[in-house]
Formats: sequence, structure tokens, C-alpha cells
Amino acid sequence: MHDPSVTQTSVAAINCSTDAPPCTPNYEEDRVPLVVLYSVVLVIGLPANIATVYLTFLQVCRKNVLGIYLLSLSVCDLMYLCTLPMWANYVNAGHQWRWSSMACKVTGYFFFNNMYISIFLLCCVSSDRYVAVVYAVESRGLRRQRLAVAVTVAIVLVVFVGHVPVFTMPEGDAAEGQRRCFEPGKGTSTVTGFNYARFVIGFLFPLVVLVVTNRAILANVQASTGLRQCQKERVRYLAFAVVVLFLVCFAPYHVILLLRAVTFHFTELQKCHFQESLYTPYTISLGLSTFNSAINPILYVLSSDNIRKELRRGLAGLRGRATLRPRSTDSSQHKMHNSKNSSEVAAATQEAEKHGR
Repeated sequence: MHDPSVTQTSVAAINCSTDAPPCTPNYEEDRVPLVVLYSVVLVIGLPANIATVYLTFLQVCRKNVLGIYLLSLSVCDLMYLCTLPMWANYVNAGHQWRWSSMACKVTGYFFFNNMYISIFLLCCVSSDRYVAVVYAVESRGLRRQRLAVAVTVAIVLVVFVGHVPVFTMPEGDAAEGQRRCFEPGKGTSTVTGFNYARFVIGFLFPLVVLVVTNRAILANVQASTGLRQCQKERVRYLAFAVVVLFLVCFAPYHVILLLRAVTFHFTELQKCHFQESLYTPYTISLGLSTFNSAINPILYVLSSDNIRKELRRGLAGLRGRATLRPRSTDSSQHKMHNSKNSSEVAAATQEAEKHGR
């Protein structure tokens, strides 16, 4: 699994001279870690996001603005997770794509689209919470579901259009040659510029938004006199967790992207031994970015009071039905037992009367 934006970046096919053989990364090094990582993320993330879709949909029906962003985030993460089995199969097969070229391009298109849609939706969630907390009174007329829907649609359209060139890239022609699907190649000035833009727009800008909004939320809550200390602590831990999770999942990948872009300007750094040493960390960092999709439902659902209440109501309903069934069964058995006893008593009475005659 590899980023279409860096398909021409210097990892493979970097020659020390025109006639030098292409670089050959060690595909075996990342096989086990990536397959295990994808499997764990899929097992945790799939049921968690399905449950979150249901819970956030209930909140959307109740006109909850934050629910729009959380629902969109969960749907996005589900689409993201659905590409993992194909990437896991690809990595496990020694980076041999077993399907058509179009399947490679579509899978890569949705994988990376949903990565950045997810990142921008995380910014929307933090920004909405910031407005709701810091400008609680003023935001009553601004926080509308229609605006949230419009922002979400705009993000999806911009990211989708931005990745359309994926379908024209020869690196997606996985049914030909060595059957590689979006393996990194030799860098160009265009791809290098795009990598710089991706680092700034897709990582640095969202990171600033998350840090600023969560810091403001934390400061506002800490200054509040109407909240208990335990409530303030929960907000502090949540703000810290949001930023740390973002850094853990996306910083390694984007830092390596930046490093790849920088190496384009230095010939010495384009040698095979340097590029091959970056290959495994790059693929692992890209795999690590998937972990975000498994944690998002847990982090953001538990941070919403309304959704937690919805979850408690659902669990209470399940427990209620579970406890009613045994009682109903016991009651039925009790009635059958009483009916049996009554029949036996009646039969004994009739027998006694018969002998009495």
C-alpha cells in the first residue's frame, strides 16, 4: 500500500547513473508488521465504526450539529477500513497485485481520499467543539446542521477532485510488468512540490487547528466555576489525547513525505542505500496512519455527552430485554408446573371419588 502522491518519489528506480540498476527495496521487512497492523485495525475499527454510525445517526435525527461531523467521520473511516483487506493481501503476497489495474487505482483513490477527508473532519469536530464551548451564547445562531453538511460536502468534493489524477498515473497499472500497485518511484519537481503542499495543507495546518482549538477549550473549561474538577480533568485528558493521537498516526508518515521531498534537491541523498533505508519506515508509517480509524470512534464517541447517553440507553434496553427473557421463561415454566400439579390433583380427586363410590 503506497501513497499515489509519492509514486514518483525516490525510493525505487533511483539510479546512481543512467545505466545503474534500479533500487530494490526489501519487501519482506514490512510484510508481517503491516499485515498484523491492518488486521488489528480492521477487527477493532469495523465494529466500532458501525456502532458509531448508528449512534451518531440518532444524534443527527435529534438535530445535533456535532453529530453531522461525527457521522461523516465514521462513514469515512468505514470506507477507509474496507480497503485494508486488499492492501493486506497485496503486502502479504510480496507486493504483487492480484487484481486489475482499475481495482488498484480505485482502491488507492479511496484509501488516500478518506485519509485526508478524515483529517479535515477531525479539524471540523475540534472547531465545532471550540465554538460551542468558547462562544456558547454567540454560537447558537451559527451552529446549524445545514452549515455542517455544506462544510462536509465541500471537504469531500475538494479532496476527491484533488486525487482524480490517480487514475492517470502509470504506477497504478498494476496488471502489467511486476504487478506493483503505487510503489514509489523516481522524484520529479511536480511531485516534490505536491509533497510539500501535502505536508503543509494535509498535516501542518490541521495540527495547528487541533492544537489551537483544544488549547482554547481547555483554558475556557479550566476557568469555569460551574464544572466539577473531575469534569475539567476529563476535558484535559480528551484535549491531550486528540493531539497526541493525531501526531502518533500522521506525523511519521508526513515527516517522511517531507524528507522525500527534500532529498529531491540533493543528488547525494538519492543514492539507493539511502532510499532503501527509508522504504520500510515509510510503509510502516503509512500503515500506522490507519490506526486512527480504529481509535476515532472510541475517542470522539466517549467525548460526546449526548452519544454516551444514547449508548447507555441502548445498553440499558439490551439488559432490560435480557433480564425479561429469563423471567418470562421462569413464569411460563411456573405456569406449566402449576398446570401440571392442578391436573394431577384433579386426576387424584377423580380417582378418589371413583373409589369412594
